[in-house]
Amino acid sequence: MRNNETGLNRFLKAGVSLVTLAIAGLAMPAMAQDAGTEGATPLERLVVEGGRTTDAEAKGPVDGYVAKATGTGSKAAMTVSEIPQSVSVIGREELDDRAVINKVDEALRYTAGVSAEPFGTDPDTDWFYIRGFDASQTGVFLDGLNLFSYGFGGFQSDPFMLERVEVLKGPASVLYGGSNPGGIVDLVRKRPQDEPLYYTEIGINNFGNAFFGFDVNDKLKDDGTITYRITGKIAGGDNYTDYSEDLRGFIMPQITYTPDDATSLTVYALASGLDQTHVANGFLPYYGTVEDGPFGGKIDRDFFYGEPDHDYGRYDQQMIGYEFQHQFDSGWTFSQNLRFAHLDKSEELVYPYAYTAAGDLARLGFKHDTSVDSFNVDNRLQNEFEVAGTEHNLLVGLDYKNFKIDQTQASAFPASDLDPENPVYGGALPDYFVYLDGVSRMQQVGLYAQDQIRFGNGWLMTLNGRYDYVDTETDSRLATGSYTSDDSALSGRAGLAYEFDNGLTPYVSAATFFNPLIGISASGTPLVPEEGAQYEAGIKYEPTFFDGLLTASVFHLTKENALNPNGFTMTQLGEVESKGIELEGKVNIDQNWKLLASYTYTDMEITEEAVAAYIGKRPRLIPEHQAALWLDYTVTEGAMEGLSLGGGLRYQGESAADIENTVWVPDAVVADAAIRYEKNGWGASLNVSNLFDKEYVKGCQGTFTCGYGEQRTVTLKLSKSF
Repeated sequence: MRNNETGLNRFLKAGVSLVTLAIAGLAMPAMAQDAGTEGATPLERLVVEGGRTTDAEAKGPVDGYVAKATGTGSKAAMTVSEIPQSVSVIGREELDDRAVINKVDEALRYTAGVSAEPFGTDPDTDWFYIRGFDASQTGVFLDGLNLFSYGFGGFQSDPFMLERVEVLKGPASVLYGGSNPGGIVDLVRKRPQDEPLYYTEIGINNFGNAFFGFDVNDKLKDDGTITYRITGKIAGGDNYTDYSEDLRGFIMPQITYTPDDATSLTVYALASGLDQTHVANGFLPYYGTVEDGPFGGKIDRDFFYGEPDHDYGRYDQQMIGYEFQHQFDSGWTFSQNLRFAHLDKSEELVYPYAYTAAGDLARLGFKHDTSVDSFNVDNRLQNEFEVAGTEHNLLVGLDYKNFKIDQTQASAFPASDLDPENPVYGGALPDYFVYLDGVSRMQQVGLYAQDQIRFGNGWLMTLNGRYDYVDTETDSRLATGSYTSDDSALSGRAGLAYEFDNGLTPYVSAATFFNPLIGISASGTPLVPEEGAQYEAGIKYEPTFFDGLLTASVFHLTKENALNPNGFTMTQLGEVESKGIELEGKVNIDQNWKLLASYTYTDMEITEEAVAAYIGKRPRLIPEHQAALWLDYTVTEGAMEGLSLGGGLRYQGESAADIENTVWVPDAVVADAAIRYEKNGWGASLNVSNLFDKEYVKGCQGTFTCGYGEQRTVTLKLSKSF
């Protein structure tokens, strides 16, 4: 493996001043308190007493950058320290401070264990790799219900509709059934709140892409039993590559009925859409982006490799669902989440796949029409009780998922060649050849249980078990491609932790997983589920003398039957191992300073494979080292009260560009900056990502599947709260 020390040192040296400021900010409250200075009281640590952590704490707004509670790691509201796996939470304030405007994967740029946007900018797909494994299709959830996708049938959420983005790292099958083994991303939407809110924002970036959003929350009845919230946004304009533009938006109305303290019902709907000419990124050649191409240079980042007259991307998606909860007098609480979602999506684009002998880009055309229906329901019973001197928090549940996709995919080969230095568009495109046409269905039923047991004045044991049955069927309208399969699986998790009075919680855990797949392998047989196990140990620390959460974890994850796309066919690698270290800290130092920092070391290796040359190689895209640091300062008194300054650094180590590990994507350090001003409900912010306009390649999944990292993006936003 190549040495990343030089690049990592660049990151560390560039971050020294930010860390120094953070340490100084942390020390100032204590020094001032010792000196008797007024107004320098450090924030107190949140301690949950007298019962369960509430849903409001686990799903509602995060105080600053530090989330103390979550529902993602247990399907019940619990403190983050109680979960026997690593969990990261990005709250609304952090999303706003870093100007996460367009896509959810932008939110995870600073999160340990996550490789977000591995292909660079891609407006119609959110890409997440967690602990080295792709979570984009099987690892994305909305409010605890899977947004399963296959092929091009992926749902997308706008960051403005979200209250939180939560990441559970490692296997989640014991709670959610089949899902990505590296972890899941749970998107937690904004919900009706007790306090009135009237908010609107408007903004634009340096490419001319503008947006307008509104968020209204209030009571329908004076007694507060009925509240509502309506959130919406419309955005559009030019993007950074030639010819690319888009128009997108959503509206999400919700209403909550709370007749008493024991019962609540929230009904919500979502309608959203996108109409775009694609950003030309992600299908660029290694020689021409990382290294000079055969034409003697590198392709411009704003180069459009498609055909303007044969390029469109559209989707319309709708969702409707509800969340119901009732606590019985016996202490048992019943919860039910239900959602139906529908997606219509169609695209056409022309993209390169090789160089010609003359150094031009050889291209092919692609189009698809996709329709998806998705239904999810999750039923849970929870209670707390004592048995023989032990305290139990018992959760049992039954969930059901039904996913149906009707899709047609076609290719036009070959399309006309394109000179990357002097492109001339309008070349001939041959007739399309349909190579996939059919309907696929997946149904999954899961029965699960979880018991968290406290004993011995500080010990906490977590035991999980789950059984799933999965039925998959594909009816092809072509001569071949139809099949049926059914699988069943047992999943388990066991964790042990000790909660010290000073806020320190060391833990160990072991978990198994499975991940059912839709599709047929290159040999013509149905794909078998991915499966394997993870072992994890770590420490979570909530200090008593400042408001923060510091976590450290080590893990060893093994995945068998790993999927490897190979052109239009799929093969399954024998086994892939992922081992690593993750460090993350989020601190509200005082009312002025906020800090977040992360470091990730991921050691991946193909350990079993039919192709002997692949054994011992590192999978593509995933850097061995990643690190990030963000520091934010707000002036809270004096003439400059309301002014905030923020700055961050992101480091990605080198990554393999091909499966044979013969070519590599070099490391890069990227800087971000922000300035904001808020006064009397008015707000103005200016955020710059990639401050110094670093030209770098984000990642490659082959020598003709590379994507540039984002160009310098300047976003101006004005807002008003009433």
